[in-house]
Amino acid sequence: MKLVKPYTLLTLQKRLLALIVSVTFLFVALMGRLAYIQLIDGAELQAKAADQWMRELPLKAPRGNVYDAGGRLLAGNYTVYSIYARPKSVADPDRAAAALSDALNLDREALRGKIAKKGVSEVTVAREVEKETADKLKLLNLPGIYFSEDTKRRYPYGDFLTQVLGYTNVDGDGQAGLEAYYDQYLKGLAGFSLTQTDIQGTELADNVTQYIPSVPGFDLRLTIDYNIQAFCEAAMEAAAAQYDPLGASALVLDAETGAVLAMTTKKSFDLNDPPRDDIAELMSRGKNKMVSDVYEPGSTFKIFTMAAAIEERRVKLDERFFCPGYRIVDGQRIKCWRTAGHGSKSFTEGVNVSCNCVFMDLAQRLGVHKYYEYLNKFGFGQSTGIDFHSESRGIVMKESSVKTVDLARIGFGQAVAVTPLQLAAGVAAAVNGGRLMTPYLVKEIAGADGKPARLFNPVEKRRVIGEESSAAMRAVLEEAVRVGSGKNAYIPGYKIGGKTGTAQKYADGRIAQGKYVSSFVGFAPADKPKYVVLISIDEPKGYAYYGSIVAAPWAKEIFGKLFAYKGIQPVFDDPKQIEDYKTAEMPLVIGKKAAEAGALIEAAGLQYEIDGEGSVILQQMPPAGTKLPVKSVVLIKTD
Repeated sequence: MKLVKPYTLLTLQKRLLALIVSVTFLFVALMGRLAYIQLIDGAELQAKAADQWMRELPLKAPRGNVYDAGGRLLAGNYTVYSIYARPKSVADPDRAAAALSDALNLDREALRGKIAKKGVSEVTVAREVEKETADKLKLLNLPGIYFSEDTKRRYPYGDFLTQVLGYTNVDGDGQAGLEAYYDQYLKGLAGFSLTQTDIQGTELADNVTQYIPSVPGFDLRLTIDYNIQAFCEAAMEAAAAQYDPLGASALVLDAETGAVLAMTTKKSFDLNDPPRDDIAELMSRGKNKMVSDVYEPGSTFKIFTMAAAIEERRVKLDERFFCPGYRIVDGQRIKCWRTAGHGSKSFTEGVNVSCNCVFMDLAQRLGVHKYYEYLNKFGFGQSTGIDFHSESRGIVMKESSVKTVDLARIGFGQAVAVTPLQLAAGVAAAVNGGRLMTPYLVKEIAGADGKPARLFNPVEKRRVIGEESSAAMRAVLEEAVRVGSGKNAYIPGYKIGGKTGTAQKYADGRIAQGKYVSSFVGFAPADKPKYVVLISIDEPKGYAYYGSIVAAPWAKEIFGKLFAYKGIQPVFDDPKQIEDYKTAEMPLVIGKKAAEAGALIEAAGLQYEIDGEGSVILQQMPPAGTKLPVKSVVLIKTD
């Protein structure tokens, strides 16, 4: 009998233990993996398994509609179809390709190769197929060809509110404007149509199709009033045709609440057919310049210098100023727009003729620190907070960098850049009693059942001036329209206040010769403002570029239609207003000396603005013999 040595027995025991440990470890690992698969990966693997024998077609959620303040549809949907093919189920690729290519205007051979391609479970044949075409194809009952109901965005008025509404891409996602800003509310949740198939994607004979319905998007109700918007669209279309500018923009703001009632820029495009093949044109014409673009405002900015000076008691309305045509500030000669000077004027008269010297003096009386307090209060250099993407904050110099000469220029609207929306919101605050309101475009988000899901109410940011100062502002600016440089916006019997602006543009840090932004901002009724109207014409062609000539008449047109629409009747409670019904005839002044021409125009009962520093008149607007309301502003141009 052979004895097993002790160390050999020990070795066998170790090996047995190692085997037991290994088996146990393997068992534990397998159990752990099984638990992981069941508990952690279970849902994913079940989904993959279901995907082996289920095919899904998306059921796109209807995008929410967009309505104006009165419930008029501005953006909606109509039914289209997406067409799919499952190659394994296509019984006759030649017949299917022929029928589809003829109906959809597709290349037959390329389509046949696509729907007969091996190893592919599903391919997209076409999207956004009109209902009429899809219905005809359905009647052919082509095996392996499937139809998924979809929706396509439709804008009933085409080229209307273009930059505000924005547009969607082919998938129905918001790409610009309110379509993009409120996309999460508008797009809804997609559903699915589930079909049972074998592992190769062939539909089972006893298939039962299951549907997971989509959830419609929310609707938007805007602050925009269709009729007021239509007034602005028509006016800016006409202005664009007359002056061929880079842009002709109009904005109407509710002075009490900050609600945007109308906003447009021409030239634009039909929202049903965006120029997607020309990105530069799409971006240029689709940009909401009232919110995103900044410009040097010129004389319209004098409103804020005036508001600060009146609130701080740095000026009296009957105080007199002398304008020799310039001011010397920090050793620099800064010209008034009228280089011959305005002579001695009261403050109110200085506003009426828009004298730069008056506002240089006011800005310097306030000083840099105090003036900047009011710039901040009125919201310049800050976003307004409007519910819209890509809002610009404007450009305001750092207070620590401002010299006296800079302050003088800012006082009459140079060396500062604002957005049209900032300017309009600031003017509303200056005349509504001093309350700076947050502009907004959407007043309600509602479900498909029409029940409100979210309401937007007016938001007051802060008070910028007192009621007494605001009342003084209203009186002075009403006078500026009735008898001053804003006369071309005046309508007899109505109280309209406002200010014109003519600003030179800059390129590469220098003045761009012959390029201007002509503007007018006004409000009505002047004694209790409800509407603020801003007109901006960017680079009007021709020799006419003054805001009083180019922009103010369009504000008059919009105000006139607005009064008629709202049933606001004229009131003649001042004998002076009767005089405003009288007309004057434009005299012939071409070829005459500037001083003589000015005297003839004033003798006729008109006012004038002169372009150039020459001595002889070369052009006049309007032509001789034109009948105008008395005290209208005309333009004469020297050599």
